[in-house]
Amino acid sequence: MQGVIRTAIAETLQSLGLPEANFAVEHPAEVTHGDYACNVAMVLAKQVGKSPRAVAEQVAEALKDQIEYVDRIEIAGPGFLNFYLIRDFFSAEIERAVSMGDDWGKNDTWAGKKVLVEYTDANPFKEFHVGHLFTNAVGESIARLFMMNGADTKRVNYQGDVGLHVAHAVWGMQQLGIDPEGDFSARELGKAYALGATTYKNDEAAAAAIRTINKAVYDRRDESINALYDAGRRVSLAYFETIYKVVDTEFAESFFESEAGPRGKELVLNNPDIFPESDGARIFKGEDYGLHTRVFLNKEGLPTYEAKELALAKIKEERFGHYDWSVISTASEVNEYFKVLKTAMGLVYPELANKTEHIGHGMVRLTTGKMSSRTGDVIPAIDFIDEVAAAAASKMAEGGDTEPDAELARDVAIAAIKYSTLRGSILQNSIFDKEAALSFEGDSGPYLQYTHARINSVLAKATAAGLTASTGLAPEEIYLAERLVYQFEEVVAEALVDRAPHKVTGYLTELAAAFNTFYAHQKIADKEDTYAPYKIVVAEAVKQTLRNGLWVLGIKAPDKM
Repeated sequence: MQGVIRTAIAETLQSLGLPEANFAVEHPAEVTHGDYACNVAMVLAKQVGKSPRAVAEQVAEALKDQIEYVDRIEIAGPGFLNFYLIRDFFSAEIERAVSMGDDWGKNDTWAGKKVLVEYTDANPFKEFHVGHLFTNAVGESIARLFMMNGADTKRVNYQGDVGLHVAHAVWGMQQLGIDPEGDFSARELGKAYALGATTYKNDEAAAAAIRTINKAVYDRRDESINALYDAGRRVSLAYFETIYKVVDTEFAESFFESEAGPRGKELVLNNPDIFPESDGARIFKGEDYGLHTRVFLNKEGLPTYEAKELALAKIKEERFGHYDWSVISTASEVNEYFKVLKTAMGLVYPELANKTEHIGHGMVRLTTGKMSSRTGDVIPAIDFIDEVAAAAASKMAEGGDTEPDAELARDVAIAAIKYSTLRGSILQNSIFDKEAALSFEGDSGPYLQYTHARINSVLAKATAAGLTASTGLAPEEIYLAERLVYQFEEVVAEALVDRAPHKVTGYLTELAAAFNTFYAHQKIADKEDTYAPYKIVVAEAVKQTLRNGLWVLGIKAPDKM
């Protein structure tokens, strides 16, 4: 409807001989101000030498009875055009939402286009910690927004299975006596890494040994190192897969630094004009482009992260064939690094650089502050999920609405974590507050889940009462929940354009609040109520919208809570 109104206004300006204008068509903050508001009169007033109100009156008169489903157009304030939609529009929209089911909210903006979304990027041999959970939540939501907008979306994961951090861990494995043929856990690998990383800074002899291990890992020349490396890599990756299942992420492909490294080194050496030698290393002179210089091959001839990332872009193309867009989602700490990388990529692979987008999201911190895997001062992701899940189970038990089981408690915990991550702009830092995140009273993932479960319960009561959903007889009053349901498609589209999952989060919270108010004032499963069948459709539409919106956020919608 937003597009219909915009097109009608643009055509009306042309018919009136008025100039083209860059105007906005938006939902007013207050429903009493209409379903849409447009500022076209204020935009044009100075150009045409008239007052905004005079322009608004001219446009409104020309638009009268020209837009289907628009009941009336009112002029407000200095010259806003407020559009009020007819009752039948909302009845048709809630019915459409229910009939479309899981497809409700989807559009074809990116139909026929292949999009790669890379995120999470946890490194083997290091602990999968809370920070990885938050970055996974951001990347997963971006990927799902592309899917909702029709793209053939491939989720991908890039993991550092070679590099100095691996040498830290392998050295630590040696010191801890970890047997590559025996049973050991990813947790033990994390301790080995922390030991190696800490010792590397304080003990030059150990640092020299770790550097030797680093080269041995690359060239596979030492059988004992190979055995530790292969076993550690296998344990790490298997452990990561268990976490991806918990957070409902399924990667189409995983890429590794071990395959990107040799290719990156070759690229750097084959492009000496782009990567000149400097003090025994190969660098990219970022200062020439208003950036900063970065090393692509170190003095030992080993490729750095930069060289590997450069090769990765080409490897992705080879693995997936032609793609239309590639998104790389990481923490904002590497924003400046990615500017250098994209500039270098533009010189080596301009066609790939032109369709590569980096999203540097903010950091989510715990109330205890920042973590460091180098010192071992991290909170493992699984431990964190279990802690939040235990608190969720306790809250549900206090409420007494349902008997909390482990799976439901974990789903609620994931909802709390993901919603908290996505409730504000992903570009800004935030703090995770467990108590607020687990609230069942608004502005939280569990609140949305609880509203979905409540609607499911109400609908079950309606079915038991022998009521059947129907939009055949609608009340004169247009419920706020109806006014919000039809906006879902617009929200999904705008959220992708702006790379702003928080628009979905905020919308769902507003919708849930509107339904709960509706539920508090209306009897839905009342056989004596003439409008009960219609109210059931409203409830079904809200339920479907919540369900689909939660899916976009990577959150499950339980039927009972």
